[in-house]
Order: sequence, then structure tokens, then C-alpha cells
Amino acid sequence: MYAPERRQEILRLARAAGRVDVLALAEEFQVTAETVRRDLKALDRAGLVRRVHGGALPAGRLDFEPDLAEREGTAADQKDRIARAALAELPDGGSVILDAGSTVGRLAALIPLDLTLTVVTHALPVAARLAGHPGIELHLVGGRVRHRTRAAVDAWALRAYAEIRADVLFLAANGFAPGTGLTTPDPAEAAVKRAAVAAARRVVLLADSAKAGQEQFARFGELSEVDLLITDAGLDPAQQAAVRAAGTEVALA
Repeated sequence: MYAPERRQEILRLARAAGRVDVLALAEEFQVTAETVRRDLKALDRAGLVRRVHGGALPAGRLDFEPDLAEREGTAADQKDRIARAALAELPDGGSVILDAGSTVGRLAALIPLDLTLTVVTHALPVAARLAGHPGIELHLVGGRVRHRTRAAVDAWALRAYAEIRADVLFLAANGFAPGTGLTTPDPAEAAVKRAAVAAARRVVLLADSAKAGQEQFARFGELSEVDLLITDAGLDPAQQAAVRAAGTEVALA
């Protein structure tokens, strides 16, 4: 396959899937990763894709926010491992905030039935999973519910988080990096995340490695505000070192 044909196919895949990955493309086309990076660079110069860490997004989709069902199916194995590793951070008998996010939702589904917790969440899917848990005292934060994420936002949610102090926040983000901090596509959700960070003594970020280096529209915090990042082994050593240099512990699941 000639380079123009390959690039046309890469563009088609990016538009169909919403994202393409360098290593997956290299395997698909039986070329080196460096060849794929040159293809993506050419497409980026032409304004057809936007390069992000490890791959590219179709132009106009840098701040694209996938809906809940799509997020649940993305990087499922990595998210399962991260959620299982996060179980060790649950304070038996303590209080936690569970943010809106697919990996945090997986953690909620794994909480053992013999664990006693006070749980605060503004995420409807998380609340639905925990409503019948015998050991959990569940507090559901109200507000306007965003259809795309099923998360409560705006003034009611912000007031609720201003009135509590939890032991641990399990936080989600669409992008994280030492330079740009923690980001998400929607400003209303960013405000609630910021309030949740302020409401917790310890912050644990659950994020797969594909989110490293990504920057979304709404910024809600510094990486230095995160005590522990639980991610997968796809986070390369240089990125791990940069996160640790920001003062954040890193655990690979």
C-alpha cells in the first residue's frame, strides 16, 4: 500500500472510531511505528487529524466527549485492572467520594459486601450500583443531570461538596499531564470535580494510560493535587517519572 492510500485509510479509521493508536495502526498496515507517526504528522499538517499522545483524533474531535456506553467499552481490560487495584485504597469504616467515570464505576461494582463505607457520589450509575449494598451508607448528590455522563452538576452539587470532608476521593479525568493538569470536556463537570477534590483528604486518580498527555477543554486541577495515580502499564517510564516529579505517587495495575 502506498503512503497516500495508507493515510486515507488511517483517516477513515479515525473518523469511524473517534481515535487511532500508533501501535495498532503499525500492526494493521505492517509498517513501523515511525512510519505511522509520519503519516499522522502529514495528516495533522493537512488539518485532517489532531495528534495526541500515542495516536490521533479526527479534526474537530479533540474535545469530543464520548457517551457513557462508549466509555464503558473503551480500554475495558485496563479499567478492570485499575479498579481492582483501587480496592486497596478503600478505607474500611471510612468515607469516600466516587466521581463520575467508567473506571470509578467499575470500582463501585467491585466493593466487597462485607466492607462498611460512607459513600458520596454525584454519578447516577454509581449510585444505582451501590443502592442495595448492605454495608454502605449512600449519599446521592443532586443537581442538573447531564445526559451524556449521567452526572449531577451545577449549584446543588457544588453546595453539597462544600459541606463535607471525605477520607478519599476516587477521581476520573479525560486527560492528565504534569504541564496541563487535569482536564475534562465540560466546564460544569469540571467545576464539580474541582469541588470534590477540595472535599477530600486524599485524592486517588483512576485513569488508563491513553489519557496521559491528553488535554481537554475544561481544566479542574493540578496533577500535584493528586496523591496517587492508579493506571496501567502502558504509561511509559518517562511519563511515570514526570507524574512522580509533580509529587504524585504512581501505581501500575
